[in-house]
Amino acid sequence: MQVSMLSVSIGAAILFAIAEVAGWRRNNRRDVDKVGFMPWRGIALVSACVALFALAFWIQQR
Repeated sequence: MQVSMLSVSIGAAILFAIAEVAGWRRNNRRDVDKVGFMPWRGIALVSACVALFALAFWIQQR
């Protein structure tokens, strides 16, 4: 594989952290009317699943 599954896993984990911070900021906003449009909870869930599966494939590959 050209891209290691470990690098995919690390990238997905970073995206998970960004999505969790963004979701926390959305929940603690001052102006209740500024909701936004990004589904941060869904992005965090998908990126966590991708990170775990990529890590499992990387471990199996070694």
